[in-house]
Amino acid sequence: MDARQHSRKHATMLNAAFLTDTWRSWRHAVKPFLSIMIIAMLGVTVLTGMYAGCRDAFLAANKYYQTQGLHDIQIASTLGLDDDDVTAVRSVEGVEAVQAERSQTVQIESGDVSKPAVITMIGTNGLDQPSLQRGRMPTKWGEAAVTETLLKKTGLKLGQRMRVKVPQDPAVTGIPDELTIVGVVLPADDLANPDGYRASNSFRATANTALPVYVPPEGLSGAAYTALSLRVDGTQYMDSFSDEYDEAVDQVRKRIDDDVKTQREQARADTLREQAQRELDDAKATAVDEATTKALDEALEQAKEQAKAQVLVQAGVPGASALVNGGTAGTSGTAGSGTAAETGGTAGSGTAAETGTGATADVAARMDAVVAANPALRQAVERAQAQVTLPDDVKTRIEQQVREQVDEQFAKETAEQQRQIDAIKPATWYVQTRSALSGVSSLDSDISSMQKIGNAFPIVFLVVAVMMSLTTMTRLVEEDRGFVGTYLGLGYSGRMLVMRYLLFAVLACLIGGGLGLLIGFLGIPAFLMLVIHGLYAIPHMTLQYDWLVGSLGVLLFVVAVGAAAVAAAMRETGLSPAVLMRPKAPRAGSRILLERIKPLWSRMSFLSKVTARNIFRFKSRLIMTLGGVAGCTALIICGLAINDTVNRLGVAQFEGAYHYDVTVVANNGQILDDLRKSGDTTASMDASVNAGTVEYDGSSTTVQVIVVPDAQKTKLNQMFALRPERCSGHCEAAVLNDSGVIATQSGVQTLGVHAGADVDLQVGSSKPQQVHVESVVHNLIGADVYMTQQLYESLYGAEPTWNAIYADLDMSDEQVERLVDQLNEDHDVITAASTAHQAKTFRFDLMGAIVVLITMLAGALALVVLFTLANTNVSERLREMATLKVLGFYDREVHHYVNREMRIITVMGIVLGLPLGWWISGLLTSALNMPGLYFEVYVSPWSYAFAVVATMAFALLVQLFVNPVLDRIDPVTSLKSVE
Repeated sequence: MDARQHSRKHATMLNAAFLTDTWRSWRHAVKPFLSIMIIAMLGVTVLTGMYAGCRDAFLAANKYYQTQGLHDIQIASTLGLDDDDVTAVRSVEGVEAVQAERSQTVQIESGDVSKPAVITMIGTNGLDQPSLQRGRMPTKWGEAAVTETLLKKTGLKLGQRMRVKVPQDPAVTGIPDELTIVGVVLPADDLANPDGYRASNSFRATANTALPVYVPPEGLSGAAYTALSLRVDGTQYMDSFSDEYDEAVDQVRKRIDDDVKTQREQARADTLREQAQRELDDAKATAVDEATTKALDEALEQAKEQAKAQVLVQAGVPGASALVNGGTAGTSGTAGSGTAAETGGTAGSGTAAETGTGATADVAARMDAVVAANPALRQAVERAQAQVTLPDDVKTRIEQQVREQVDEQFAKETAEQQRQIDAIKPATWYVQTRSALSGVSSLDSDISSMQKIGNAFPIVFLVVAVMMSLTTMTRLVEEDRGFVGTYLGLGYSGRMLVMRYLLFAVLACLIGGGLGLLIGFLGIPAFLMLVIHGLYAIPHMTLQYDWLVGSLGVLLFVVAVGAAAVAAAMRETGLSPAVLMRPKAPRAGSRILLERIKPLWSRMSFLSKVTARNIFRFKSRLIMTLGGVAGCTALIICGLAINDTVNRLGVAQFEGAYHYDVTVVANNGQILDDLRKSGDTTASMDASVNAGTVEYDGSSTTVQVIVVPDAQKTKLNQMFALRPERCSGHCEAAVLNDSGVIATQSGVQTLGVHAGADVDLQVGSSKPQQVHVESVVHNLIGADVYMTQQLYESLYGAEPTWNAIYADLDMSDEQVERLVDQLNEDHDVITAASTAHQAKTFRFDLMGAIVVLITMLAGALALVVLFTLANTNVSERLREMATLKVLGFYDREVHHYVNREMRIITVMGIVLGLPLGWWISGLLTSALNMPGLYFEVYVSPWSYAFAVVATMAFALLVQLFVNPVLDRIDPVTSLKSVE
């Protein structure tokens, strides 16, 4: 029993001694601990920071969309929509709510400023509700709520009145001539910040965009609804930017397409055709009734005049026989006089003044005077006329003749109307999901591009962290060889000793990871919140913590760094205690490659030879150092490359890919004709520009279809470079022909379309047709598809509408910009743009802020890596440094001896890092490609220079920290034998 107690007491003392020694060694290993901690902190920061900032923005935007009831699906039709359409859509499985809406495009005028706007009714079913920012919502007719953008563009203020100019034959009626601004709102579908740094510049914006004006639903009326907004059942509880949401909405959209769309398109056309035909038939029936009534009245009047003449003749009135004779002619022609009435009374129709063919006005007037002077005679005439009626056969003949003549005349006058009625074709429904809204898709695209960067950089940080941790832990274990050997000799297992170093690494990672979580979920998201607010006015953005991502982020670095620590520890614990308790034998001497180059080696000084041997003999240390420095240099270049690539987009596109000076798209052909015939226009090309959709391999994207007249096909190469994709050096430009289309690289690269592919192309509301892609041309901004007039007509069976012109002008850039401004003031101009202005003003400001963040993090990592490597280098060579001091080297000479190696290795790492940075930049920018943008990697010489200077500056800064360490080396202590 005493032996057992003694054994337990001895084990307890050994454990206490082990823990004490472990704690003491940890206390003396502050620098390795800090290195691992800071590297883990930076890695977790990069891993979680971008994700958290983007996630917070997505969550806030999603909450706003849910609060304002942004529609999931919206339906528009070329023939409008009616209550039957509402009923049909509401019956589709998965549709929770349907809101019928009316809107009308108008011109808002304030002083000399005129801007297009869309009068939009505020929904009554809780969908697409604008968010009030200032003032109040309109409650009565004549009041309106507008956006901040409209106020900025028109100069209007809250409380002022604005004039409204409604076009002829508007689809919606009841719009007043003036509206009072009572509120400022944020649209449900567009969160673009009117005061942000994209307000005056956006590669996605289009000129003359109509601005929304919200009015109460009371008062707006029209024959049809403009659109139907739908909410899909259950989506209010989903993330609008998730695959789950897209799948749920797409299922309902497909049901609408399959079950309702085609039927209602035909039914709507039938309804309008029946309604128009009914109105035309009613107008014809009214004309027949009016003409028949007139003819019968005239025939009856003639018969009464004959009865009057007969009474006068019987009374012996002198001259009355003339009326009878004339009346006989007229009576014998009663049918004829009826016929005259049938023709609208234009020939032979009798009146009170004309009683027959031979009667004169004088005779009739004299007889009227006789009747008026003789009461008895007047009564006889009245009795005779009261008994006059038209026979039924006469009435029937008159009615038939009137109907025939009206039918003939009406058919001539309404032939065009009848043709238009017969030509009414089935409606075309546009069933679009929320992603079709430019405001939503732009927000999703911009924030997703930030997320892609956040997903790529942690990989580089993780690789560098593992390399540095392996170096640090290897050196830490080597310094503890005696400790490890002693405890192995005392019976401690290698597993326990490995656990000691694993705990050291894990603790450093946990502390660093915890700090990284604070920065990643608080610091960086707060910074990104400011950046995003410059783009989008997302309300109520808050910082939120994601337990899953945060835990996995820390765990990732714990596992990676812990594995490096275990690998380093196991390498030593696998040796015998006797070997470990003796100093590690120096590495056997060997020649380096440089020594074999005799002319160079013989001319090197002694210290230079020592430096060369120290650098190249220790291969692992060299590889780790080169990898760390090269990785940090590459990260700096990568951040700068993104900035250079984005900054070069505008110039490369608008001065390289485009050769024209100005483009104009207008509804009025006279505007285009005036520009074409202008004396300042040196060359021009007409075009038909329409929105379209390209579908390939199950995916689709929106494009701009440019149709070129057959007579002007050769001019396309004058206006556009049309250089084939993946073309380096001089390449023959693509030529447009009738066998296929030319697509731009920036438009179709997200679909994976290349030359030779067959795609489905929909132009406007036409049916999609399969076309062959003859060539894909180099393009950085925009999504264009070029095709000939003949190909368009053969595919879609219609002649294109020439609504655009591309022109070269003999004008200065300033004059072109003024011309474009004037054109954009015309409400008939859809868009007018100057390539020179676009080249100067194009910006993608979001990337600028990201570049700053990436460069700062990469610089911090470079500083930590260089400090870790320098500290490891010094700790490995304490005896060497002490020997130099004993030999009489001054401190400054020791500094030079050590730092020269670090500078040389840093330069070598920089040389490796420059091409590595270019390669990583290519991978990253290709991952960032999005619809309408193609990032062609470009790194300016200044960026290379900055990366070199920054890395060398970090190396020099590290030397300032290392030199005091060298000064504190005590030769006596350092040269004492371990034994």
